Amino acid sequence: MDTSTDTFYDDLADHYHLIFKDWSQSIERQAATLGPLLERYTTQVAPRVLDCACGIGTQTLGLSMRGHSLVASDQSRASVARAAREASLRGLKIQFHVADMRDLSPIPEENFDVVLAADNALPHLLLREDRDQALREIAGKLRPDGIVVATIRDYDHLIQTRPSIQAPSMYGPRGQRRIVHQVWDWDGEEYDVHLYLSFERSAQWTVKHYVSRYRALLRNDLSTSLHDAGFTTIQWLEPAETKFYQPVLIARK
Repeated sequence: MDTSTDTFYDDLADHYHLIFKDWSQSIERQAATLGPLLERYTTQVAPRVLDCACGIGTQTLGLSMRGHSLVASDQSRASVARAAREASLRGLKIQFHVADMRDLSPIPEENFDVVLAADNALPHLLLREDRDQALREIAGKLRPDGIVVATIRDYDHLIQTRPSIQAPSMYGPRGQRRIVHQVWDWDGEEYDVHLYLSFERSAQWTVKHYVSRYRALLRNDLSTSLHDAGFTTIQWLEPAETKFYQPVLIARK
């Protein structure tokens, strides 16, 4: 079974929007939450943002529609292609690149106000040296006093409880329903996520299965890596404050 990040997101690219009840609404809602944070911490009305884990564009599209200046990258070629199509459909001018966050050299642009890595992207880096390298690359793309913004699951809590399933969500009318759920298989400080998308068509159901591996990245460990990469001020914002579905990390170069 291939748990590589590339395979997971390449295979999922055409169906990723289906994990949301309404992807368009999620794009708008996330931009309405993250946008003001980026503006406040950069003191820019339209900050220059590099989304270095853009996926199919959930944050990129919404922030661009809000008026931010976006460049976007991801190591999944299929996801980048999907994001570029979605941007074109919306009439958005966004430069896209295929790049692993551990090596952002394919991206010629630099001096960004913000580098964004949302939706639990950093925990895909299983090794400390990979995480450190990615943060050095991110720091190298920022202007002096620029910020990295990351959203990450609350692993300080999850490592204690080690849940084995994310409760199913069901969307759509009878006859066209879909069920989304995850099974988590823990292995020490890492775990495999099995994502299942089940589709109903009339009386028949089909299931798609995707799997990827994550590290339970603790806040202390990430803060140490950030300090080593040259970041100074590190702040965690909780969902109760931001209304975002994951804790938000903001670190200043």
